[in-house]
Amino acid sequence: MYAIVEIAGLQYKVQKDQRVYVHRLEGNEGDKLTFDRVLLAEEKDEVTVGAPVIEGATVKASILAQVKADKVIIFKKKRRKGYEKKTGHRQPMTQILITDIRLSAPKKKATKKAEATEEVAAEA
Repeated sequence: MYAIVEIAGLQYKVQKDQRVYVHRLEGNEGDKLTFDRVLLAEEKDEVTVGAPVIEGATVKASILAQVKADKVIIFKKKRRKGYEKKTGHRQPMTQILITDIRLSAPKKKATKKAEATEEVAAEA
């Protein structure tokens, strides 16, 4: 089972127990996250496509670490002018672990009041 989910404006293909690096998310290590922008899901060779999202579908994850990506080197040079400039950048990233993928919201148990009204409607 896999799903395509939108996280921080980008789309990721995720599976259960997968570790994913995403752009920096608010939170500390061990925090639980829920993403409800599920665009596509596949379960047992059955593909569900949202328009634009699948209603009731959620992806649950937990934050493993707040890290930095590999360094990107920026080098600028103008020949014969003596101009050289070298800088670097490390993008802040969040490592998350996908813990659960659900295509529908869990059904809540009916309350006693709702059951009573159903029984009265059935008798009538």
